[in-house]
Amino acid sequence: MSRCFLDSTAFVKLFVQEPGTQALITLLESIEDNAKLISAITPIEVTAALIKRERAGDIRPEDSELARASLRQEATRIVQQPLNPAVLEAARQLLEQHDLRAQEAIQLASAVVAREMFHGLPITFLSTNPRLLHAARQLHFETADPSVA
Repeated sequence: MSRCFLDSTAFVKLFVQEPGTQALITLLESIEDNAKLISAITPIEVTAALIKRERAGDIRPEDSELARASLRQEATRIVQQPLNPAVLEAARQLLEQHDLRAQEAIQLASAVVAREMFHGLPITFLSTNPRLLHAARQLHFETADPSVA
């Protein structure tokens, strides 16, 4: 895999232990940082997920703080697709064509625009969301669910 786009359901696995965490870490170690892509909204979504888990008592406050610090550092090393007019328009079109929620459409639209930035070079779309993976396959992305061994 030469390039990958991680949605928030995949990216969060780098900061909390979940099924697929180790497999994702191993995969990402084989890819250069400039070939790892996320949407600019992904760090916010992952922060929200970490805080939600902390408030629910699923992770300790000190572990949540360490995870959020690691998230801030990791997000600076990865290429972030900005939420620009092209992404927002692509998200609008995806909502009309696929059974997606708004945040899912933004994630997939970010990958679509990033693929255009790389002039159509292959990008593997990583997610644990079956609906999002289905839509990505319909858009001719290679896909992978890091939680599936």
